[in-house]
Amino acid sequence: MKKSLAEIANWLGEDVFLENNPLVTGVSINTRTLQAGDLFIPFRGENVNGHRFVQDAFDKGAAASLWLKDEPNPPKDVPLLFVDSGEKALQQMAVAYRKELNATFIGITGSNGKTSTKDLVAGILSPYFRVKKTEGNFNNELGLPLTILSLEEDTEFAVLEMGMSSFGEIEFLSRLAKPMYAVITNIGEAHMQDLGSREGIAKAKFEIIAGLQEKGKLFYDGDEPLLRPFVENIPSLQSISFGTEEANDLRIAEVTFTEQGSKFHTDGFLNEEMSIPILGEHQVKNTLAALLIAKEVGLSSEQMRAALKQIVLTDMRMQVIEATNGAIFINDAYNAAPTSMKAAISFVEKSTIKSDKWLVLGDMLELGENEELYHEEMSTFISEQVFTGVCLFGPRMEWLYKKLVDQFKDEQLIWVENEHEQIISFLNEKINEESIVLVKGSRGMKLERIIEPFQK
Repeated sequence: MKKSLAEIANWLGEDVFLENNPLVTGVSINTRTLQAGDLFIPFRGENVNGHRFVQDAFDKGAAASLWLKDEPNPPKDVPLLFVDSGEKALQQMAVAYRKELNATFIGITGSNGKTSTKDLVAGILSPYFRVKKTEGNFNNELGLPLTILSLEEDTEFAVLEMGMSSFGEIEFLSRLAKPMYAVITNIGEAHMQDLGSREGIAKAKFEIIAGLQEKGKLFYDGDEPLLRPFVENIPSLQSISFGTEEANDLRIAEVTFTEQGSKFHTDGFLNEEMSIPILGEHQVKNTLAALLIAKEVGLSSEQMRAALKQIVLTDMRMQVIEATNGAIFINDAYNAAPTSMKAAISFVEKSTIKSDKWLVLGDMLELGENEELYHEEMSTFISEQVFTGVCLFGPRMEWLYKKLVDQFKDEQLIWVENEHEQIISFLNEKINEESIVLVKGSRGMKLERIIEPFQK
């Protein structure tokens, strides 16, 4: 974005009287990451008032700053734009800039896999187009507008992750972004405490079609029965399903895993052999969405294959880490819900990469009133005939521990409430060059700390 402050004022419908009219080349809400030329937006909350940092923003090279109209003592002799709400101003700016862009927008949501799918979609397009994707967790009512405002004018594809915790949030983001293509990766159990049921989660995720362009298409998890009624209730909606079941428009026919990643065959809309340098059948399923979008924009199968070989996912998504003793850790510790945890456990169970199989599982958070049941039912997916040992971390994992304690011997099973070091010591005595260790839990459990002492 390259706009004069007067142009931004016009976007916001605000009058501005300036001795000079600085050029704004970006937007920032944090002085620690602010770049010279940015417009600084101060937010005012219960504990922090961003107006305290406005002078610091100018010291670091800000071109201008917003200032709330009811905030006293604005600084003198610096370019300020007075607004009623910093958040609404940010969103209005994104709406206005979005109208000027010719990029094709792609919106991605889902209970699990949206970040990986974002990386896969951006990765398959990047060798052939100018692509920008959501960075980090900038996927909410503040992050998504910031991402839009960070787009260069010649961007050809904008791949935007859309997160939510309650009804109406995805609809808001979709109407702001106006995507040509929308993806729903799956329906899990995350945010159950806010949305009440998996049906509620499906309804909230389906809001992504609210801003879909007239000729836009929805790509969705066809294995999820909760999504099909929503699709069928809108006959005019152009939609394509993907998954493992026969009824899907694009489906996984066969998958094999090696230390280098996953090889798979697809049937349906594409009948091809493909490979990705990523482990897990659920990641292969996420790749189907990327293949469908690539096909939609005209890439050949050879172009898709070449791009997929170079894919790199955001850290802690089935990330392969080799330990100093030759063991392999699968770091999938960015987040966890029952659906994604079952998928990760199933991958290790089926894997032939290493014979000595271990699980390190942490609490699954935000599951609502049925959280005990969700933790306990993981026991049905964990067999002592498959897994050499299981390490459980966090207060909620005591429920799973009580289910497994009669199934595994003492030297195979450990539960620790809050000390990573105990699990590190336990694994240090057990694993070797024949071991593969899945590390999976919600972000708040910080399970990556268990892997760090074993890394090269």
